[in-house]
Amino acid sequence: MDSSEIKSPPESSLEGTPGTSINRKKLAIYFIESEDRRMAFGRGYTAGSTPVDIHGKSIVDLSKTGGWIAAFFIFGNEMAERMAYFGLSVNMVAFMFYVMHRPFTSSSNAVNNFLGISQASSVLGGFLADAYLGRYWTIAIFTTIYLAGLTGITLCATIEKFVPNQGDCDQFSLLLGNCEPAKTWQMTYLYTFLYITAFGAAGIRPCVSSFGADQFDERSKNYKEHLDRFFNFFYLSVTIGAIVAFTAVVYVQMQYGWGSAFGSLAIAMGISNMVFFIGTPLYRHRLPGGSPLTRVAQVLVAAFRKRNAPFSSSDFIGLYEVPGRHSAIKGSRKIPHTNHFRFLDKAALQLKEDGGNPSPWRLCTVTQVEEVKILIKLIPVPACTIMLNVVLTEFLTLSVQQAYTLNTHLGRLKLPVTCMPVFPGLSVFLILSLYYSLFVPIFRRITGHPHGASQLQRVGIGLAVSILSVAWAAIFERYRRNYAIRNEFEATFLTPMPNLSAYWLLIQYCLIGVAEVFCIVGLLEFLYEEAPDAMKSIGSAYAALAGGLGCFVATIINNIIKSATGNVDKGQPSWLSQNINTGRFDYFYWLLAALSALNFCVFVYSARRYKYRAQHDHEMEKREMSYVGN
Repeated sequence: MDSSEIKSPPESSLEGTPGTSINRKKLAIYFIESEDRRMAFGRGYTAGSTPVDIHGKSIVDLSKTGGWIAAFFIFGNEMAERMAYFGLSVNMVAFMFYVMHRPFTSSSNAVNNFLGISQASSVLGGFLADAYLGRYWTIAIFTTIYLAGLTGITLCATIEKFVPNQGDCDQFSLLLGNCEPAKTWQMTYLYTFLYITAFGAAGIRPCVSSFGADQFDERSKNYKEHLDRFFNFFYLSVTIGAIVAFTAVVYVQMQYGWGSAFGSLAIAMGISNMVFFIGTPLYRHRLPGGSPLTRVAQVLVAAFRKRNAPFSSSDFIGLYEVPGRHSAIKGSRKIPHTNHFRFLDKAALQLKEDGGNPSPWRLCTVTQVEEVKILIKLIPVPACTIMLNVVLTEFLTLSVQQAYTLNTHLGRLKLPVTCMPVFPGLSVFLILSLYYSLFVPIFRRITGHPHGASQLQRVGIGLAVSILSVAWAAIFERYRRNYAIRNEFEATFLTPMPNLSAYWLLIQYCLIGVAEVFCIVGLLEFLYEEAPDAMKSIGSAYAALAGGLGCFVATIINNIIKSATGNVDKGQPSWLSQNINTGRFDYFYWLLAALSALNFCVFVYSARRYKYRAQHDHEMEKREMSYVGN
């Protein structure tokens, strides 16, 4: 590796600084780029990040590819994937209970595991996309796996051999657990295809939003505006898929049976796959930059091996970077040096003993080190959204239990309880539709930000509104429980109370919809913008990972509450008793509100300390120019 760009520190700088020969705040001055120093701070394409076609060749005329037309092909794929995802999540618990004759508890756990695995394992899809396959081929492969899983589930619901005997199994027998249970091989078959579907979803999720954002030209003066609108439209497609799942798929299941319901999901996924492949000539691609995990490991190993090497050493040459404007990482621009996590700088510390061609496990480039720093810096923001995902997971199940005790009539129309989760989706749809005409002008006046609010501000607004949502849920649940006891509905917890409308739940649904729009959309845009060029999919996977951890944390919290508040021997029901009228869901909601408030404080602290890459690069450029001028 050529070290012609590295300058040794002048002798005068090796004196007068206690404990080290180099002023810590000016270590970056020993990282020198020989050609066009400003390229590291610009947003223009360099060779590593230039978009290419499906064959890996540079696209000469960008006007014939990408843009909104290409993005709409990608929206269709995401819409079908979300329709399948939510269609399974809302129907699978009931299918396992009514058809496979499994207890509600084990069915709920199985679906929670499906939700958690499909999101938490998204890091795998992001890794494959960034390292080897690219985002297009990762989507193409995993969307096919997704379709295979849905087809297998459809066959399970269609062919009698795959389900237990349904004869002599009425509602009373189901409640008593007297129906013939599913055989081990039948459940194994169902679980296999359920988790194949989860695996397919995990591969798609971190790539679709990043691949869609790749279709826009970074050199365009409207790039930021296009990107902001893209992520809003992207989440709108997610919401439309969820609304269809909570309404049309539920209707198909009630009218035509489970096989038709799951089959409709498979058909929608098959059509979306065709649409995605039809759009292939229009797509812009980014070359995979090699294994990001390997690069991270190399930085950690190199930094550890040189942990005792001081910057004041006479053998110190400088911080290593390859010559020229382009980074050594395919698909990535050079990243300027920062002073965060200085212990990692040891990985780029070039000493005379390293020689002319050192191992990457001993000496890494500054860009490679900065990639790792960025990944570490990003962690607190998605980590603070785990609590929001806990609330979303709890609402998906607990609010449905509340709805079973309430009147779901809308005039003469009686909505199925399983349709109640559609209302958060409708509120998200409404908010996204009004976002640019209503919310942006209001917030622009308050914040002065051209887009109404920065990415982190939007995440913070979402987290704050989620606290209001769960607090209202606690207030209404206390009123609902007292009403049930006062009107002698305490024992009949599955009987709707005719004079108490389920539409009081719309307040908490609308609030959580607002929280979801601001937090999740802001997070997706934040991660795409801030992640290193060759790690965009890994960055997007952070959001999915937070969602998966939210599912698992919700399960853990539920188990702790059931164990800590219930006592079978004393006949004391837990807060989360199956009989919602004897449980204390209101206490549980207040607990979630308290945890959400604490989480919000942590987020505010983390957000105030975070410095956007563009802001940092600008400050670095001014500092470096000032240094050169002196």
